[in-house]
Parts: sequence; structure tokens; C-alpha cells
Amino acid sequence: MTPTLPDDHKELISDLCGIVSDYPYGSPSATLGLLADDAADALDRIGTPQGRRERTGYTILLHTTCWYLAARVFSQSLLASYTRALEGLRATLDPASCTCPAGAHPTDVDDEYGVEAGVSMLSEAGRAVFAEEYGLEGEELAAFDCEAFLAGLADGAAARMREAHEELFGNVDVSHLDARFLRGDGGIDIVALQEAIRRSWEDNTGPVALWSSRRWLAGQVRDEERIGLFLSLWMGIAQTYDGLPPSYVRDLVAALDTIDPDASCEHPQHPWSATTHTASRYEAVVHLYAPEDHPDTPVPVELSARELWECPAHYAELARGAREIVQQWRHMRGEDEDW
Repeated sequence: MTPTLPDDHKELISDLCGIVSDYPYGSPSATLGLLADDAADALDRIGTPQGRRERTGYTILLHTTCWYLAARVFSQSLLASYTRALEGLRATLDPASCTCPAGAHPTDVDDEYGVEAGVSMLSEAGRAVFAEEYGLEGEELAAFDCEAFLAGLADGAAARMREAHEELFGNVDVSHLDARFLRGDGGIDIVALQEAIRRSWEDNTGPVALWSSRRWLAGQVRDEERIGLFLSLWMGIAQTYDGLPPSYVRDLVAALDTIDPDASCEHPQHPWSATTHTASRYEAVVHLYAPEDHPDTPVPVELSARELWECPAHYAELARGAREIVQQWRHMRGEDEDW
């Protein structure tokens, strides 16, 4: 009989291939959470032939998917589940047992190939299908089970999980930006902030938003700088299209929470409503702080009064919009208690 993959393994390949190609179906955090749980459960079966097959498959799969978890899912609990499963698998492996000739270990077990290899290794039928599809002989297939090969994958993936935890949930140091954004008299160079945000291709938006939020929270802002600093914070959030991790969001939200969201006024319109895209927002702010150097602005004369810029209801509008964006990040990344 021609070997075939179990139906649930075919579905797993489909789900995980969607994730590693960055086009996931359904909830990637739920799928990866189940994968980590299944890998941990397999540790109880390591002493059996099936358990050893599963050790190979799950080690490959955790290795192949860990980059997505680090880059796309901001979940402290899921990072911990992956780390525990990887460390548990690694503890059962003895790299010194390797008898493979040089160059025999599989290479590039990543992306969709890594998913197919990992799922196939979970069962005898899957291994037969995989060997037939890729023309693997006995020793080539057996190399996937080499404990030195698997230990390398587990070590690398576990290290990436620890790095990701620090990046996503640790303390981000942006104090080096003081030299760029503070003038000699200690004031804030709003134009320099705007120039940095404008260069979004340099991944400036997140650090600028975080620096602005910490400056705001510390109260280290002069009255005439307040709206410029807050708009820089707002733009740093609005122009970070892929979202920022909790290590940034904590301070961003804390700064937004200093604004009364229910402030009201009798003004029919505020200046920021005249800015509709990134370029016009930049022009509006730099004109406000350096009109001689930047004479163009999208804000009409009737909306240019400083009173309108500084209106508490204007700040409330900005804060509500920024909060909505952060909430979209949370929805996009998957809700987590650590947010």
C-alpha cells in the first residue's frame, strides 16, 4: 500500500506552512500554543519508538516556527511554553552519541520544508511519504534523528526565545537619543524628532515614540514644546504599521493615559484634522516650530491659533486615536495578559 499522511498531520502542515510563510490561517498563537503543548506531552513517551519519532518531529517544528513567535506574536506565556518544551527536549539529547559522517546532517530545515519534515517525522507513515517524495535513503532519513543535529536545533531555538523575551518584555534603553533630540539649553528639538520619524525606513518610529513618551512622563517638557512632543509620540505610534511590543507599549499607554479622554470644547475643528497623511503631518509640525525654515503647512489660517493646538479636547482626540491604534496592535498580535 502507498503510505499516506494521517489527515490531522496534513492539516497541521497546512496550518504551520501558513504561519512560516507569514500568511497564517486562523489564530497563529493558538496553533503554536497547541504545538508547544504537544511537544511537551511527547516528553513522557521518549522511552518508546513513537516518543523518539515525536522528539525529532517536534524539535524540528519548534525550531522552524520559533522565528514567527519571536517576530509576530507578543505573548510572554507562549514564549515560556516554547522555552520549556525546547529545554525539555534538549535534556533528553546526547550530542556525543553522533556517529554521522561529516556533512550528513540535514541542512536548511526551515520554512515550509522544515514544516513538512517536522510533521513527517512524527509518524512512520509520514517518514515513508517524506522519504519517497525527496528520494531519501535509509541513512539520509536516519540523520534527522541524530541527537547532535537535534540538540543544535533545540539550543538555537531556545536561545532565540530568551532573546525574544528580553526584546519584547524587557526594558528598552533609548537614552542615547538624548544627544539627537535635546538642544544645548536642554530644550527638545522638535524638528529633529520629526526628521527621525520621517525616516521610517530606518525603523525610527518605535524608538522616537518611546523616547517621547518617557520625556512626557518625566515632565521634562516646556510648555511651548508640549504639543510638538505629543504629536511626535502620536506619529511614532501611527506610523509603526507592524505594531510595537509590550516593552514599548507600557510607556506609550502610560503617556496617553495622562490625557483626559473626555475633555470637551466649543471649537468646531482642531488643527490636526487638516493633516491627512504622513507628509502633511510632518509639514504641520515643523512649520509650527520652525516656520521660517519650513514655510509650507496644510493647516489653514483659521485653524493655526496656538489656542487650538493646545486645546485639551484636541489632546483628547489625539490620545483616543492613538489608543485605538495600540488596541489594533493587540488584536493583530493576539491578546495576552502581559499587554
